[in-house]
Amino acid sequence: MQKIEAVIQPSKLDAVKDALVEIGVEGITILEARGHGRQKGHTEFYRGREYSVDLLPKVKLEMVVPDEMVEKTIQAIITTARTGKIGDGKIFVSKIDEAIRIRNDERGEIAL
Repeated sequence: MQKIEAVIQPSKLDAVKDALVEIGVEGITILEARGHGRQKGHTEFYRGREYSVDLLPKVKLEMVVPDEMVEKTIQAIITTARTGKIGDGKIFVSKIDEAIRIRNDERGEIAL
């Protein structure tokens, strides 16, 4: 099992979520986040004054998938979240040793 964490633009959330459901990813946790990468934010004008916005709104998706679904899941996220511009986001993949369903103590991939 692998945990996939993706940080994407909020405007891409619905498209990414639909793509993941379409390929069979069943459990997704979605968090609202703020941060920046290489783009370091931007400046905006409000009532004639310039403000620096260095923490941009992002969305973080977390899911645990079986090993055979990892590449398909990554490709679905990349295909739907990519705009080709700076700030598209990042994907992180890490190994999960165990998953346990609290309701009935199921363990392993069956608990996903």
